[in-house]
Amino acid sequence: MARTGLGIVTAQRRHERPVGQIHVYDGLGKGKSQAALGVVLRSIGLGINTGKQNRVLLLRFLKGPGRVYDEDGAIEALEQAFPHLIDQVRTGRAEFFGPEEITANDRLEAERGWHIAKGGILSELYSVIVLDEINPVLDLGLLPVQEVVDILAEKPESLEVIATGRAAPRELIEIADLHSEMRPHHHPTAAQYGITGIEIYTGAGKGKSTSALGKALQAIGRGIRLDLSHRVLILQWLKGGSGYTEDAAIQALQHSYPNLVDHQRCGRDAIVWWKERQELDYVEAERGWEIAQAAILSGLYKTIILDELNPTVDLELLPQGPIIQTLLRKPQHTEVIITGRCRQLPAYFDLASVHSEMVNHKHYAERGVDLKRGVDY
Repeated sequence: MARTGLGIVTAQRRHERPVGQIHVYDGLGKGKSQAALGVVLRSIGLGINTGKQNRVLLLRFLKGPGRVYDEDGAIEALEQAFPHLIDQVRTGRAEFFGPEEITANDRLEAERGWHIAKGGILSELYSVIVLDEINPVLDLGLLPVQEVVDILAEKPESLEVIATGRAAPRELIEIADLHSEMRPHHHPTAAQYGITGIEIYTGAGKGKSTSALGKALQAIGRGIRLDLSHRVLILQWLKGGSGYTEDAAIQALQHSYPNLVDHQRCGRDAIVWWKERQELDYVEAERGWEIAQAAILSGLYKTIILDELNPTVDLELLPQGPIIQTLLRKPQHTEVIITGRCRQLPAYFDLASVHSEMVNHKHYAERGVDLKRGVDY
C-alpha cells in the first residue's frame, strides 16, 4: 500500500559503509560549524562504544586569536573531555575582511593552515578532519581551488572530511558526497517582541540534529569557561528504539559530563506515517511534551533540545497552543533548540530568533551509498 504524507524514519537496520565521505555545509544560515562539531562528537562517541580512538583534527581558517566565536565553547568542552583525541589549529586574523582588503599575511595564514590540513589528510591518523571556513578561503582566492580539490579527491578511503563556510566553490561541490545549504529565514514577530533564545533547524538536508548537538556542546563549554553549571536536556520524539543518528554523540556527552546532560526519548520503535498513527503515538508524544514543558519552565537548564518536535506537530500528535504559550513563558536564560522537517510551518516558528533551513542539494544515501556508523547513525 502506498504511503502518503509525512513519514518519520526512526530505527531501522542499515549496512555500514567503510568509505569516508566529503561533506560540504554552506549557505547564509546558522548551523554549519555546529553541524560539523556534532559529527565530531558522534565519531568520538562511536569510538568509546567500540574501544577505538577516533582522532579529530579541527582546522579553523579565518578564525585567528583575538575574537570569540560561537563554537569556541563547544571546542573547549571537547578538548577538556577528550584531550588526547582533539587537535585544533586556528589561522587567520581576528577581523572580517573582503577581497579588496587581502594582505600578504592573509595568504600566508591560509597556506599555513592548508599545509597542516594536507599533513593531517595524508597522515591517516584521523577519523574526521574539519576544514572550518575553508569555503570562503577558497572563494577569496587565498588558496588554489584545484589543489585543494585534488588533495581531497585522493584522501584516505576511511577519512571523513567536512568543509564549512559560505560560498563553497563549484569544483568542491562537484567532488562532495554530501552538500547541505543552511538557508536563513527571518521572523519579524520575534524581533518585534524581543524574543530571544529560540532556534529552529528544519528542512530535508543533513545537519539539523547535529547542529543542535553542537549547541549542547557550546552551552557546556560556556559553563566550563565561566565556572558555571550549564545543564542540558536532550528530548527526542519519534525515537523510542535504538540505532539513531545521534545516539553515539549523546552517549559521548553523557560519558564526559554525566552531571550536566539529561536525555529522554519517546515514541515507538517504528516508522510513523500519517495514515498509520496509533494511540500509543499520541500517548508518547504527550508524555514527551509534559517533560519538555516542565523542564522549560523550571529554569534549571541552559539548553533544551526538542529533537523532532516539528514532525510530531506536523503529524498532529501534539497541539501547537501549549507549545506557543510555554515558549512565551520560558526563562530568558534558557535556550530552546527545535529540530525536524515539516510540511507546514507551525505557528511557533514566528517566535524563532534563529530559523535555519537545511536544504539538501546532494546526499550519498540517495546514490545507494551505505551509511557509516559514527557519522550517519
